[in-house]
Amino acid sequence: MEPMLVARGVSKLFGQVRALNDVDLTVGPGVTGLLGPNGSGKSTLMKLFAGQLLPDEGEVRLLGGDPFREPRYLRALGLCPEQDKFYEELTGHAFVFALTRLHGFGAADARKRTTSALDRVGMGEYGHKRIGEMSRGMRQRTKIAQAIAHDPPVVLLDEPLTGADPVARADLIDLVRGLGAEGRCVLVSSHVLHEVEAMTHQVVFIRFGRLRAHGDILRLRALLTDRPYRIHVEVDDPRALAARMIALPHVQATSVVDAGTLEVTTTDLDAAARELPDHAAALGQVVRRFTSPDADLESLYRYLISRV
Repeated sequence: MEPMLVARGVSKLFGQVRALNDVDLTVGPGVTGLLGPNGSGKSTLMKLFAGQLLPDEGEVRLLGGDPFREPRYLRALGLCPEQDKFYEELTGHAFVFALTRLHGFGAADARKRTTSALDRVGMGEYGHKRIGEMSRGMRQRTKIAQAIAHDPPVVLLDEPLTGADPVARADLIDLVRGLGAEGRCVLVSSHVLHEVEAMTHQVVFIRFGRLRAHGDILRLRALLTDRPYRIHVEVDDPRALAARMIALPHVQATSVVDAGTLEVTTTDLDAAARELPDHAAALGQVVRRFTSPDADLESLYRYLISRV
């Protein structure tokens, strides 16, 4: 997988504040979630990739070029910023059309692309509504439409679901996944972890301007060997199953939560998932449900971001 976005030794200062500190990152095709608390440097990194800022140290590359010094590379970029900066009197269609024309498309082609982009984000019916009269969710959809109307191979989405209602959020998550499936490089910044997890398993964690981790959620979680997994298993007789599971070398503890639920603490989630059904079957039991509160993005985020 060839990298489409690259940061090498990137640092960025604002006065005495170091927003990014020696960041090395490569991002290829597909959807990648950019995660971190407020002030961690996510938006600064987005702006560097978008050519809006120049790094104080290191270099940034967009499809091999410098997005700050070589504007021609920006034609390959679609940007949905977090902030609203609209011409409120324009309609959604007029706004997207104008920006598409600025990418160099003729009027007929820009009009066709505008209509297609608005349809794709679910704004086809409301494209002729004035932006000043739109709900926050509609404004977000319109921003995303202008980011994809020119068919860019790289798309940067900074908090794209802000203000969207639950139905719109589900639609936009599907849209983001679809953009990644088309082979585009989609970098998504969001505070809503379960929504990022619905879009992708590839994530980047940033805190205090430093890169904390980058990769597949499950692979990163497996590397945290000092953090065992808790597993909740629903069976008919949890005590009997606990007696068998505690004998396994990777099981550190078992606890009966209630009459139908067993909690197993293990250092090897895969092994536990393979062996639990067999041990339950040997007792004449069926595993009705198997979940782990320590194997999702939220638990990984809490651990990586809480550590100094």
